[in-house]
Amino acid sequence: MVRLGQNFLADSNLLEAIVRAADPMPDQVVLEIGGGEGALSALLAPRVGHLHIVEIDQRLRQGLQGLAAEHAAIELHFGDAMRLDLGEFSPPPSAMIANLPYSVAAPLLLETIRHAGSIERWTVMVQREIAERFRARVGTRIYGAPSAIAQVGCEARMLRSVNPAVFTPRPRVESAILQIRRTGPAPSDRVCDLIRDAFSHRRKALPRALELAVKRREADAKRAHAPSPRPRSGEIRHAAIEALRRLGIPPEARAETLGAEDFVRLAAEIHGA
Repeated sequence: MVRLGQNFLADSNLLEAIVRAADPMPDQVVLEIGGGEGALSALLAPRVGHLHIVEIDQRLRQGLQGLAAEHAAIELHFGDAMRLDLGEFSPPPSAMIANLPYSVAAPLLLETIRHAGSIERWTVMVQREIAERFRARVGTRIYGAPSAIAQVGCEARMLRSVNPAVFTPRPRVESAILQIRRTGPAPSDRVCDLIRDAFSHRRKALPRALELAVKRREADAKRAHAPSPRPRSGEIRHAAIEALRRLGIPPEARAETLGAEDFVRLAAEIHGA
């Protein structure tokens, strides 16, 4: 039975492989999202100083509480990880090690990259497609907004692919162990918004894509009788063209041709910050 989009990892050798790849230190604070039935938690708890376990499924409470009673390092948090303020966990985690629920793996990773600044390294089981996107190279078909946002201040690599047969129940897709390492500051809201707008019409030249994205927000604001976004759609296109020229990037360039640092520099040129 899949509980809230979670597939439980049944292979003990693979669980050990995840822990070895993560290489947690005895005094380290670790975040595990999706504690599930506690198989990975039981391996991590004796090896770390503090283990924050987040689990949304209340049906798993009793088993995880029994595990926590055996290991003083475990602290349980029952709730939706996308709604919890992970950046406020104390002590703050420096690593995430988890078999992430497939339905929210990508947004959870981006959320922790952006708002859990204490985390320096992630070793996670995800859908293989997610791993491929987070490590995608500029100009490839799968390079998109998640790729660019994740690569602002982080490096991602896929350690190995994982056969669906090691999960209970068996998923319909392949999985992979993804490792991410923080290399610099997290992307600002302006950079993330710019990246998402640029890829919202990825077949358009970047200034036109930004214009269309702002036009959509202007229409939404008009329907809601709310203030229009700034800059306006016509202004953003002109500003993008001039900013691209100053950066030595052709104005007809598409989002998929810009790397993460290009977007950081472009946001600074357009918004002055």
